This record gives sequence, C-alpha cells and structure tokens, in this order.
Amino acid sequence: MKVTDICLRQLWGTLEHDEEGEFWQERLIMPLDVYPEYRERGRAEMKRTVEGKVAIESIFVEIETDEGVTGLGGPVNLDIAWIIHRQFRDHVIGQDPMAVERIWDIMYRSAVHGRKGEAMFAISAIDSALWDLKGKALGVPVYSLLGGPVRREIPVYASALGYSLEPEKVHRVAKRFAEEGYQATKWFPRRGPVEGREGMLVNLELAETIRDAVGPDVDIMLDAWMSWNVPYTIRMAEMLREVDPRWIEEPVLPDMIQQYAEIRAESIAPIAGGEHEYTRWGMAQLLEAGAVDVLQPDTYWAGGITELQKIYAIASVYDTPVIPHGHSVPTNLHVMASQPVLMAPILEYLVKWNQIHQFFLKDKVIPKNGYVTVSDRPGMGMELDPEVIERERYLTFEVS
Repeated sequence: MKVTDICLRQLWGTLEHDEEGEFWQERLIMPLDVYPEYRERGRAEMKRTVEGKVAIESIFVEIETDEGVTGLGGPVNLDIAWIIHRQFRDHVIGQDPMAVERIWDIMYRSAVHGRKGEAMFAISAIDSALWDLKGKALGVPVYSLLGGPVRREIPVYASALGYSLEPEKVHRVAKRFAEEGYQATKWFPRRGPVEGREGMLVNLELAETIRDAVGPDVDIMLDAWMSWNVPYTIRMAEMLREVDPRWIEEPVLPDMIQQYAEIRAESIAPIAGGEHEYTRWGMAQLLEAGAVDVLQPDTYWAGGITELQKIYAIASVYDTPVIPHGHSVPTNLHVMASQPVLMAPILEYLVKWNQIHQFFLKDKVIPKNGYVTVSDRPGMGMELDPEVIERERYLTFEVS
C-alpha cells in the first residue's frame, strides 16, 4: 500500500445553539493582556454570534492510498493546511502509510526549523490521520494498535472556556456540570499580575463561586494560560487554599521552565503544564526540572499519536500523569484508552470547543454521566457527516 495524495477538505456549516445570548461569552486571559490595548480584545477564533447560530468552517486532512483506504484527521486551520501542502505533502506521498514511525521521522528531519509551533501542528495532523488509516486498513480501532484497551470508559472533566465569568452565570453552569456527572471542571480566570490584589480577589471570587456550585466532591482547576508570574501564582495558590484546586494550569510562559519549578516547589496547589510545549524533548525538559505535577501535551500540536506514545513512556518514569489538552477528543480518547489508568486518569472535554471541533463528525464523542466511551470501529471512529455540510471544496495552493 502506498500514499497517493493528501487532500485538504474545507467544509462550511451552521451550528445552532441554545446558549443565552452569544455562543462565545468570555475569553481566557492571554500573555498580551499585560498591555492595556490588548486586554479588552477578543480572540479571532471566538467570533461574535447572535440569534442562536454559529458559522462553522473546518479543514480536514484526508490521506488517500492506492488501495482505496483513506485516513481522516483534523480539524486544522488554513495556516496549518498550507504547511501540510507546501512542506510535508511530497514527503508523505509514495510512502507506506503503515510505517508511521518512518514517516514521522522523515517529516521531523525535514523541518529542523519546525521543531515547535505550526510545522509541528502539521506533522501532528498528518500523523493522526495515518493512524486512522492504519486502523481502517487492519480493521481494528486505533487503541488496539497502541496496546489497549486498558479500559473502554474514561472519566472526563468539563473545561469551561467561552462561558461567562459573571458570578450568577458561573454558579448556574458549574452546578449544571456537577449535576451532569462531571467529576471535575476547569475555568479560566481573566485577571493577572497587572491588576494586582484587586484582580486576585476577582479570581478568588470565581473559584469560590465554582466551589459553592459543585460542592466538595467535584474537583476544580484554574487555567492561567501562561499569563501569571512566580509571586502572583504562589500568592494566588495560598488564597485558594480553602477552595482546594486540583491544579493551577500554565502559570507562566512555556520557556520559563525554571520558574515553573520554582512555583511548584512553593505552591500549595499542584501545577499543570505542557499544553504549549512540543514533542518528547520539550516534555522531558519539564519533567527533568520537576516543573509539573500533571503533563498536558496536545496530540494535535505536540507531534501526533506517534509522539504521544513516547511522551507517555517518558512521563511514566517520573510517575507523572499525562492528560492531553482537549483539541481532539476522539484522538485523545484512543491514546488514553491504551494507557495505564494512573497515567491517564481523566480526559479534558472543552464543552464549547467540542461543539465546534466535532460539528462535522457523524458519531460525536459526548459525555454521559461524566464518562466517554471509546469507539470500537476501525480507525479513530471519525467519519464526516454529509447532512451538516452546507458547502465544501478541496483546497489547492498555488506554489510560486
């Protein structure tokens, strides 16, 4: 079997939602918020929506073969699609799609300036599509190829990106999550060091509101999204003592590994990180420095399924659980189902983003009573749903 093409399929559709007001109600804090002119800006991908509808545009990666088996990956954005086409397509065409290690190594070696960032996003998407193809070719689910299943059901936590941070609305949504069976919930405080103690008190009120809503038996996590610093995080952790957070996530910029370690040594709350780090080498640096209690690589950013297996192996040496960032729940679910329970304790479910990222999938992964079940269909269990595709095209790029 040989790869004959990598197709980039761009789809459009309309998501109808029942959220009060706009679908995207609030963004997370960002490192640029230290500058006043950026603090009130939205995020480009969180488009304003009204009248219960969200316009969805997604690009999926389809890897075709001379035997008619096709692998599906994505979604990715337009920039990543361009990199896939321009930088990696020719390296993959003609290869044996079953040889995922060989293809990954060829892509990695061809992209010495792409060891981190968007080129690695492209490698990740291609790799994940290849695993889907491999499972389909062999007639087995991907978790079987990875050594699983260790278990078929995995607990999930509700990641609340995009929800309003108004206390009354926070209480209502967090309480709903608890009633729906989620074992934990993660929220995204907007205040950082430039807002001083006043901002700390706002963050504390958010955490206390969530704790009051979910009760003592549901875990709470807070994501600082690389926008705090060492003294702020240590002080914030102390203020959160009674709330008892399961972890504080990404308190500083990803290159500040020593600062991560300093925070972890002083903080009464566990520290999570790695979402914006890449490959086994980047994760190993965090682990070697004793920087994190929880490692959070994104399968679609950090190197794909091939690389996630290696990251899990390295993390197991340090007895550090790996909870992948929730970009692709179907992909993460197969990887986690193949891992020991203590290494993959809970899956992130970005509640709003999964309505976007899974919109075009026929069989969506949706939690029930706080758990998701891994599909036993060949490959990843991902198939596009023609019923929701309003318009589509195959992307082509002019190469100058």
